[in-house]
Amino acid sequence: MTVQILDPTTEVSGRRIAYVPRPKSLHGLRVGLIDNTKHNSDQLLMRIAGILEKEHGTKSHVIRRKKSSGAAPHAEIIEEYKANCDVIVAGVGD
Repeated sequence: MTVQILDPTTEVSGRRIAYVPRPKSLHGLRVGLIDNTKHNSDQLLMRIAGILEKEHGTKSHVIRRKKSSGAAPHAEIIEEYKANCDVIVAGVGD
């Protein structure tokens, strides 16, 4: 009898991500918050929003919930954030 061994690993492919420059201050900026649907992520994000407003002077926030934790935000959320937010925070609960 012949035994065949399969290697399920793959090669790691590198990917460069071009990040936008971080703002020097959050004062007066509009914050987008992305709820990843995990337990308590909404509560964590609301606390973060409160801290950012109180301690860093952000002027508003928009919170939206993704369809699932493993999915990217859908196009409507991305377009809304592009139009109405200066910085984005993705929240992880659980």
